[in-house]
Formats: sequence, structure tokens, C-alpha cells
Amino acid sequence: MKNLYNSLMYAARAHAQWEIETSFNIIKNRKKLLILFVMALPLLIPAMAHAAATLPTFIGGKAAFGPSFFSPSTFYGSIAVGVIAGLITGCIGAGGGFVITPALMSLGVKGILAVGTDMFHIFAKAIMGTTLHKKMGNVHAGLAIAFLVGSGLGVTGGGMINRALYNFNPIMSDFVISSIYVVLLGFLGIFAMSEYLTMRKSAPKAGGDAHGGPEKITALGAKLQSINLAPMIKFDGHVVPGGRRISGFFVAICGAATGFLASILGVGGGFVTFPMFVYGLGISTATTVGTDIFQIIFTAGYGSIAQYAIYGYVFYTLAMGMLLGSLFGIQIGAITTKVVPGTQIKAFYALAILAGFVNRLFALPEKLTQMGYITLSASAGALITKVGVWLFFGLVSIFAFWIISTFIRNIPKLRAEAAEEHDDIVTKGGVSQ
Repeated sequence: MKNLYNSLMYAARAHAQWEIETSFNIIKNRKKLLILFVMALPLLIPAMAHAAATLPTFIGGKAAFGPSFFSPSTFYGSIAVGVIAGLITGCIGAGGGFVITPALMSLGVKGILAVGTDMFHIFAKAIMGTTLHKKMGNVHAGLAIAFLVGSGLGVTGGGMINRALYNFNPIMSDFVISSIYVVLLGFLGIFAMSEYLTMRKSAPKAGGDAHGGPEKITALGAKLQSINLAPMIKFDGHVVPGGRRISGFFVAICGAATGFLASILGVGGGFVTFPMFVYGLGISTATTVGTDIFQIIFTAGYGSIAQYAIYGYVFYTLAMGMLLGSLFGIQIGAITTKVVPGTQIKAFYALAILAGFVNRLFALPEKLTQMGYITLSASAGALITKVGVWLFFGLVSIFAFWIISTFIRNIPKLRAEAAEEHDDIVTKGGVSQ
């Protein structure tokens, strides 16, 4: 279980690093800022951002919400969710994406809509971020194609199940999605808190590569690579002489599992791609990260549009609100890490994940009551749900306030460090000339 937690965290850190790179890349690139401005145009028209009365279903019209409804507080809440997720990602370097769907559901967004909207938000970010890894040569075409064949099937299956469940019983749909997040966030939160407590007592152990993966191929990876099952894909020629080979069939199976979970939970899927590729198939972390980020465009794009948007289960306005909020949050969070102790970062990460766990856990009694499985007064069920919402937003708000206030207090120090780095670059440039 500890190894599973570590592999999930390695994946989360790799994905967070991509988000941080993407964020800074967008902010510093005029062309990408222009693209972002065009994508955000619906948000800049007050009548559309507030009333959403004229919006088509697939970009957040009222009809898309089914039994729910769009309101200004929901839209502004999505920006706050993006800021919080960005702060977690930028400051902690992992885990921001895990709280987005639970946070949207806490704002009153139906589970299936939170999933579809989160997927679209990831897709929008991936469009502008993949070129980073392509330039580094880490995107392997063969692995990506085989993976996408499987992920297409997985996403389709996950989307069909989510829609069928919602059409059968919207309350049961919310219950299932919340239950899955209770298990996932509970697992991550408990181990994260344990890791923090251990970190306080002793120094972290060294080992692994830059992304935290194993230095050598695992026994399972060696076994699967020894199976000659066409089509065979050659990869990692830059790691070992002659490269390695793996059956595309195994890669497609990993893609199907990733696509299914991504479609059910509304995440990019990288948190499961990493352990399957690195630990299961024996693929290097650099190739895994590059290929995984590349596939997110297609997996999240196909899932959010073909499985959710065309059925009215994506709120474009909320997705863009989260994207804009996350760009701000990531910038502040990433810069603040220079002046924040690592142990405090670990503590806040554990609290943020556990807050999401408590939030979804406290939502279950009301859902079970509404479905008739337990007996509980409507007021009691609603109160338990509200307590979970208050605890969640209370804890993450404290975290956000702490990060932003720390950033503001240390602006002079950060400016001094930036000036020193600039002087060093100028000095080195002068010497080389």
C-alpha cells in the first residue's frame, strides 16, 4: 500500500510540474495569452457570465445543469476553486487536481457535470502545454498511439456508465462519484499525513530519479517486455543501448484503465498512467511523463467533448473560470515555495486532501437518505453535508490565505533573489562573450 501511495504521488508531482511549466509558459507567451483571451471571451460578456440565459447547452447554458441551475456565485466559485487548486499545485507540487471535482460538487454542481467540466478544464490547459515535452523529445509516438487506442475505449465506457447512472438516478450518480473520491482521497490523505509525521522525525530518504521513479526496471516490467506479442513497440533508446521493447497490447490495456478512471473521476489520468508505465511496463519516467502529457490532449479532449459536452454535461464558463484561477494560483504557489519550509508544505497538503475526503464523506448520509437506504431527517442530512462543505472550504481557505500572505510578506526577499539571479545571468553572459 505504501508503494502504491508513493507511485501515485510520483505521478501527481510529475503532472503538477507540467502544470507549473504550462502556467509560466502561457503567462510569458503573447500568442498563448491571445488564445487564452479568445477562449475566455464568453466570461468577459457580463450577460453571459452572469445569467447564462443565452449560452448554448454545451458551453454552460441553463439547460446543461438539468435539475441544477447556473448562478453568479457558481461562476465566481469556480474561479476560487481554480485559485485553490493552483495554490496547492504550485506550492506543494502535487495534488491540486484531486480537489477540483469535490470542490465543484460542494458548490452545488452535479457530480457528472463536475467530472465533465474538470475534464474540459484539463483539456484546455493541455492544448497549450504539450509542446514543452515535445521539444524535449520525450513524446514517444508508438507508445502514445497504442495508449490512445485503449484510452478511447476506456473513456467511452466510463462516459457511458456515468451518463447511464445519471439518467437512471442523479442522486445515485452523485453518491457513486462521491464514494470513489472518499476512497481515493482517504487513502492519499492518511498516507500523506503519515509521511508528514515521519518527515518531522527524520530526514527524507534519498533514491530514485528526478521524477521519483525506480532507478532500474521492475521484475514485472522485465517479464512483460520478454513476452513477444505483436505489435511490438521499441522505446527508451536513449536510456539503454538498443532500447527496450513492449507489446502494444499491454500499453493499450493501460490506456483503457486510465481512460476509464479519467472519464469516471474527471481527472487527467496521469496519476495511474505513471505507476502502470514505470512500475508495470518498465518505461523510463522521462518517456512516461512526456507521452502521458501528450495523450491528455486526446483523452481529456475526447472525453470532455464526445462523452460529456455534447450531452450538456460541461460548463464551459466554469471550466474557463477554473483555468484563469489556476494560472494565478500556480504562479503565487510556485514562487512562495522559495520561502516556505518543506515540512509545512507537507502538512498543508495532507490537510487539503483530508479536507476533500471529509467533504465527500459528509455528503454521503444525505444521498443515502434521499435514495431510501437509511432513515435520517432531511434537515439532519443537509446539516451534515453543510458541515462537510464548511470544513472543506474553511481549511483550504486558511491554506490559501497563508500562502498568499506569506507571498506578500516575502515580496522584498523574492525581489532581491530575482535581482541576484538576473545579475548572475548577465555576468555569465558577459563572460561567455
